[in-house]
Amino acid sequence: MDNVELFDAGEKGKGLRTTKDLKAGEVVFTEPSFAAVVFDSLSQQVCHNCFRRQVNLHRCAQCKFAHYCDRTCQTACWDEHKQECAAIRNKGKAPNENVRLAARVLWRVQKDTGIVSDSQLISVDQLQDHLADMSTDSLKELKINVQNFLDYCPNTKHGSEYISHIFGIINCNGFTLSDQRGLQAVGVGLFPNLCLVNHDCWPNCTIILNHGKIELRALGKIAENEELTVSYVDFLNVSADRQRALKHQYHFDCMCKSCSEHFKDDLKMAAKETDGKKPSDELVKEVQKYSLECLAKIEAARAASNFNEVVKLSRECLEKQEPVLGDTHLYKLRVLSVASEVLSYQHNFSEAAGYARRMVEGYTKLFHPNNAQLGMAIMRAGVTHWHAGLIEVGHGMICKAYAILMITHGATHPITQDLESIRMQTEMELKMFKKNENDYHSMREAALQNKPTGKMTASLSGEANVKALSYKQ
Repeated sequence: MDNVELFDAGEKGKGLRTTKDLKAGEVVFTEPSFAAVVFDSLSQQVCHNCFRRQVNLHRCAQCKFAHYCDRTCQTACWDEHKQECAAIRNKGKAPNENVRLAARVLWRVQKDTGIVSDSQLISVDQLQDHLADMSTDSLKELKINVQNFLDYCPNTKHGSEYISHIFGIINCNGFTLSDQRGLQAVGVGLFPNLCLVNHDCWPNCTIILNHGKIELRALGKIAENEELTVSYVDFLNVSADRQRALKHQYHFDCMCKSCSEHFKDDLKMAAKETDGKKPSDELVKEVQKYSLECLAKIEAARAASNFNEVVKLSRECLEKQEPVLGDTHLYKLRVLSVASEVLSYQHNFSEAAGYARRMVEGYTKLFHPNNAQLGMAIMRAGVTHWHAGLIEVGHGMICKAYAILMITHGATHPITQDLESIRMQTEMELKMFKKNENDYHSMREAALQNKPTGKMTASLSGEANVKALSYKQ
């Protein structure tokens, strides 16, 4: 934590600021989780120690709930799992992820207190719980979780009030953990130092999980004594929707510059302009309403793995949007994203590439140039163009994505290493293409008939990634 210091951030409470100048891509700090658990729905597919998605995981012979890559991961996790294992055996089944995480937090607080290292700047129980700000429904859910916790850990030394405090902390400070490639949310954890980094809709840092620890990375140059910020919500929403989401989940009114100035809201809701003329406000509202209804149907079809229906609905929606909504309109970008992803999964790479290119063009006008979501989208589009045989465009996108991910993820992250391998492959193929286009396409067709289209196809377009996922902020 040498690069940062705790300071009074005024109305925002505590915050972190730099103690020296930082450059783009520099790791501000790393932090292991205080406690973390795998989501209930993925408990048999993800290692409970390193959070890697694996096939043929080894199951804990005692509780028969926890799964691990191998004996090494199981041994490394035993200190955390020991009490959990006994509790699950006594209960007969594992409770939900929130109860499991609260139990792990409380067991560790009891064992090590709320501070486990000299680099931890704040005790876990000093974090904000916002219980007083919770809605009636949220408080009812919290009370149910507290009762489930008491059933799970009947011999706990903690009272209901303190247990409620911990659940409140988890509710507004829990951080989503991704798999080893950063493509799917697989669990939730508590990182005390990370909780001190305040929100900004246009932040100067990003968070990435790398080899079991979170890394806070600078998105650009950060001056000494400048406050460090990350975004708690997706920037691909208009300012009013972001403010509403932040108020609901984190109980504060966002007054950042992007929200105050409605930064890029005009682009996100833009109507199409043709020869200086725009469609009427009534028509725009009609198509926006249709788009929302269609997106709901698309999401339902995707969740049901009815991918042909997803493609059909997407084509119909885009046809109606095209003459009315601008190329940066959020509803159009959402349809383009789903359509390109599902068509790639179906190996219809040519059509998918067209949609992916349009999506990237829109994203580039909206996102920070070093945004991780932008980098991942360009990577996916580049791979799609590569598989479609559009090697020149594909290689260019892959190089651009690699430059972004070197800043947001770093050279040692698995997704960056995968992308570097692809970049070298497409560079070699591009040289072949420029030397003799006919020979290149003949060799490509022969290769496609004998082996899969590439190691990234499954990870970028696989069914698990195509289905709707519930991401916790």
